[in-house]
Amino acid sequence: MKAPAVDYIAPGTLDEALRSLADIDNARVLAGGQSLMAMLNMRFAFPDCLVDINRIAELAYIRDDGDAVHIGAMARQRDVEFSGLVASRLPILHEAILNVGHRQTRNRGTVGGSLCQLDPSAEIPAIAMALDAQVHIGSVRGRRSVCMADFPAGYMTPSLQSDELVLGASFRPWDAGHGSCFLEFSRRHGDFAIVSAAVLLQFGADGRVARCSITLGGCAATPVRMAQAESALLGTQATSRDLAAASELCGAVDASSDAYTPAWYRRRLARVLSARALDSAVRRATR
Repeated sequence: MKAPAVDYIAPGTLDEALRSLADIDNARVLAGGQSLMAMLNMRFAFPDCLVDINRIAELAYIRDDGDAVHIGAMARQRDVEFSGLVASRLPILHEAILNVGHRQTRNRGTVGGSLCQLDPSAEIPAIAMALDAQVHIGSVRGRRSVCMADFPAGYMTPSLQSDELVLGASFRPWDAGHGSCFLEFSRRHGDFAIVSAAVLLQFGADGRVARCSITLGGCAATPVRMAQAESALLGTQATSRDLAAASELCGAVDASSDAYTPAWYRRRLARVLSARALDSAVRRATR
């Protein structure tokens, strides 16, 4: 199939893009296009106009202000992959980005595009959830920021008004010495994950878990923070028994079924992958 006929606008500045979104009904933003173009070709999306933001250089950045790493909506996934700043300050994002599609898709795919697509199996939304990222949003009416936990409105639906554009996201790095791990299971490398697990652990001076983040992707309509499993690990010494108890809680996730994968299989993967990710995060952490 081929994409339906649409109008096309390629603004050169952010202000022009925001004005276009405010003035045009039923417009869709074209960033990397790695998901949107496929949806258009398969007639899953029917916008009247595409607003192409590829020429807006001010949205393509990766920078550190000391407190957080800020990544623009038009930062390519390939730029994130080869960013020394991301590798040193956000190692779990660097690990996860290697699972995003293939080199060709990462050359074009963007951070903002992945966040807005909000595929529950996608890696970048899962990491944003794990790191409590702040998503920055703009329109002609002003700017606002929303925590990643509040960004999804539902399945593949971000909390955006029709005239709003994601400008970028801020990721606050964990303290030096923390351990992290991202794992996913898919039919083939580069496919969307059937289930993924993102884990971050920080030990206190007493050798006990002082901070913990466990996120599962692919299980439900959005990436899920496993709050009960996190609470179960806090204050423990992260022994094998402690990790097993946390992974069992992950295995109780309210998973969904589809034509290819039943819920029970996703729950089993959630238990196994979380156990492996927790073990790796503990071994990578400094006690």
